[in-house]
Amino acid sequence: MARTASLSGFPEWLPQERLVELHVLDTLRKTFELHGFSSIETRAVETVGQLLRKGEIDKEVYGLSRLQDDEGEAAGKSDKADPHALALHFDLTVPFARYVVENAGYLAFPFRRYQIQKVWRGERPQEGRAREFTQADIDVVGDGELPFRYDVEIALVIAEALSALPIPDFRLRINNRKLAEGFYRGIGLTDTAGVLRSIDKLEKIGAEKVAELLKSELGATDEQAGLALKLATIRTEDTSFVEQVRALGVTGELLEEGLSELEQVIEAAVQRAPGKVIADLSIARGLDYYTGTVVETVLVGHEQLGSICSGGRYDALASKGNRKFPGVGLSIGVTRLVSRILSQEFATASRSVPTAVLVALNDDASWSAAQDVAAQLRGRGIATEVAAKAEKFGKQIKFADRRGIPFVWFTDDDGKHQVKDIRSGDQVDADPASWSPSEEDLHVRVVTS
Repeated sequence: MARTASLSGFPEWLPQERLVELHVLDTLRKTFELHGFSSIETRAVETVGQLLRKGEIDKEVYGLSRLQDDEGEAAGKSDKADPHALALHFDLTVPFARYVVENAGYLAFPFRRYQIQKVWRGERPQEGRAREFTQADIDVVGDGELPFRYDVEIALVIAEALSALPIPDFRLRINNRKLAEGFYRGIGLTDTAGVLRSIDKLEKIGAEKVAELLKSELGATDEQAGLALKLATIRTEDTSFVEQVRALGVTGELLEEGLSELEQVIEAAVQRAPGKVIADLSIARGLDYYTGTVVETVLVGHEQLGSICSGGRYDALASKGNRKFPGVGLSIGVTRLVSRILSQEFATASRSVPTAVLVALNDDASWSAAQDVAAQLRGRGIATEVAAKAEKFGKQIKFADRRGIPFVWFTDDDGKHQVKDIRSGDQVDADPASWSPSEEDLHVRVVTS
């Protein structure tokens, strides 16, 4: 947006922009609940030890400390290596895993949840990347086991949710970590996590530099690096990727398991969400806790924005003794999406305020009667304000226009009512007990361009 933020990386929307964000949030919430996902909210803070259990993200975590210690003196720099120190959560998956373990005795498994909350990351702000932003997550978690069918279902739910938003066309790019790890082991690269981290940089630094990383940091030969990159170039809109992988001549049990799982996801998507999902064997996901299906999502024509929705299968993120809670989930970057919707004007709110009617004042003594009219309108679901001053009607109409309120209500001295549509100039007799605006004017609408 052209407006300059007072604190970089912490976006704040104007009222009309916030209405667009609320539309996005309401649409996601409605879709998730239609599929049986329950809403939860977790605390904003976790211990550093909890947050850093999986993945190399310590540079992005915001530590939390008091400005004064218990003796009332200014606190020094916190030791963020202290596992008991508090920090703001950087995603919703790690807190959710902790929530499941702590509340396992009260939950019915498989547990389906959605969670829409703010998260914080200490990144360099740029378009689509903020330090404080909203995520919308859905996950299904099992107790001991979780059928693979949920991997397929999660992808289809997200495709449905994104299709309902005022955004351009999108693609869910899906891979499987078992497929990738099985392939790397099959060609003799045992540090599969290292290979995945290198492949994850493919779009940022290019194939030549990734090959150099594989050789210099992981000891890959030219042939091994070449095969790893050949796998990463496979992209199909159907299940033909299976034969393309097998044509590379690598075999292994884990590879076959991953191929089968990815084939099931793509096969279901071709049937139920045609054109929305592709098999993309370059997708790796940087966090270590993913164990199977992995997903990244891009807007077609806006790929430089980065992934708007990502996640996957995690079999060991949550555990309690010998009891494990495998899960699969995806996370939508709501703030990233809303930023692009607003900057490209994909959608706008039909007005800047929820108010549909301003009740005008004839004089200061009419304020109480105006409140009675407003109460009748509000009682029938019509958002209404009462003018603050008994100024000339022209000024009260201008105030409504400046606020974006479409109707002004007048009451004559003899008690008769009229309502004026200030956009068209039409003014008609009205009864506060029965008059209603059109369905389009009753509520703020988000209009797509």
